[in-house]
Amino acid sequence: MRAIILAAGKGTRLQPLTNHKPKALVEIQGKTLLEICINKLEKDGFNDIIINVHHFAEQIINFVNNNDFGINIEISDERDELLDTGGGILKAKDFFADEKAFLVYNVDILSDIDLADLFRVHINSEAIATLAVKERPTSRQLLFDSEGNLCQWRNVQTSEIKAAREPFGSLSAFAFSGIHVISTDIFNYIIEKRGAFSIIDTYLQLAKIHSIRSYVHNYSKWYDMGRYSLVKEFDKNGELDLFI
Repeated sequence: MRAIILAAGKGTRLQPLTNHKPKALVEIQGKTLLEICINKLEKDGFNDIIINVHHFAEQIINFVNNNDFGINIEISDERDELLDTGGGILKAKDFFADEKAFLVYNVDILSDIDLADLFRVHINSEAIATLAVKERPTSRQLLFDSEGNLCQWRNVQTSEIKAAREPFGSLSAFAFSGIHVISTDIFNYIIEKRGAFSIIDTYLQLAKIHSIRSYVHNYSKWYDMGRYSLVKEFDKNGELDLFI
């Protein structure tokens, strides 16, 4: 199985830790976020990985070249332009040639979610994408209907709503976990896009006529390590061995 690790972001929420290094190389208990992420993917059966890079890209490239993880790891170079989530995925599309689907994992996510099960659920569906979601507080909610189809995005603070499709039954609100499986068919619908663009906005556009499904993992542990305060707290008190 193949996956992309999104690691190109500038990590502004992690400053000052990211003033001189990329967020992917921020350490928790002596292990980088990138190492934790790669080990998690490998453990769950993903043995071909591509990593997109931009901020302090050379450091990530050197880290990968100087460590043997026992799997194939390639680089998608965005040093010329930071492409956001959608643009980054599109740039790496050739890596997924001949694949039916691939997994996307944000490098700053720490979770014990069963990635192999998420992948199986997606493969057995007719969805263009399957998004790992969780019931937790968030200012930006994804709303799915009774059949698990993405219907709306909502900003809780501003009350802004982006509607995608009419719901079947009632709507349930979830927070996106930064982990998703995408069918390679998606490239047929976004091939004309250029530059940086958001994958969530793309999902909302596609959801009008395609199925974008939820994968609820409420019982999984999940942390957004993109915040300085949480990294420092977890570095001191977290049980990292539960995730690697």
